[in-house]
Amino acid sequence: METLIPHRLATLGHPQRMAVFRLLMRRYPDAVPATELAHALDLKPNTLSTYVNALVQAGLITRTRTGTSLRYSVDMTAMRQTLDYLIGDCCRGRPDACSLTSLHTLLGVRQMTDRKYNVLFICTGNSARSIFAESLLRSESGDRFNAYSAGTKPRSELNPFALDVLQQKGHDTSVLEAKNVSVFQGPDAPQFDFVFTVCNQAANEECPAWTGQPVSAHWGMPDPVKAEGTDAQKALAFQQAYGALQNRIKAFTSLSLDSLDRISLQKAVDDIANIDTGASA
Repeated sequence: METLIPHRLATLGHPQRMAVFRLLMRRYPDAVPATELAHALDLKPNTLSTYVNALVQAGLITRTRTGTSLRYSVDMTAMRQTLDYLIGDCCRGRPDACSLTSLHTLLGVRQMTDRKYNVLFICTGNSARSIFAESLLRSESGDRFNAYSAGTKPRSELNPFALDVLQQKGHDTSVLEAKNVSVFQGPDAPQFDFVFTVCNQAANEECPAWTGQPVSAHWGMPDPVKAEGTDAQKALAFQQAYGALQNRIKAFTSLSLDSLDRISLQKAVDDIANIDTGASA
């Protein structure tokens, strides 16, 4: 382990390899196709191959093959080992500076308590999936959460199929509008406890760190806006997206937030990403 950790740190010391690793961290627990990584980071396939091979050899990411596609994901066990080594070995004699409690304090991490939490859902267009999530959390949570949504490249109006689904389900759509994520990054914006990306493209984008270091997770799912076929087929895609997000929101609202430590809570919201996205409501 002592010889492996320096190798991992040296591997991450390269800016492009770090960019690949950071993107995979944002997409965790997804296994991301090599073609998508190359496109998101604007890298030539052979250049990406060099970077991911180095990360695989360092034990930081794993590689799997699905058909003809290579997919990559973060090896979270290896990442924890690396952090444990830095905190437990390198910080010997300075537990006041290197303990996890002190680290959380330095990062501004707030403890979960029995109060009202601010939750932000992000996708690219903010016209369907993130709007569904915002509406569902508002209706499912009672008074436990303040729900918001935004887009990295928001559309000028909400998708009509998405609005139809929400109205059929009894949601108040008058409070909804597409807005840029920058709206929530100013000094007067709410301080978020949770930030979830619900589309892969938004998770692929490099965004500034959120104030207060909220718990974050990626709940990626297919984009119903891209559905093709008849209006009935397109409407079904939006119904399925709504149903999949409803399952995830119900799992999220069932968590006992005030009784979970941050590590357990992070694992819980990561696990919600694995809930079947093909369910319908």
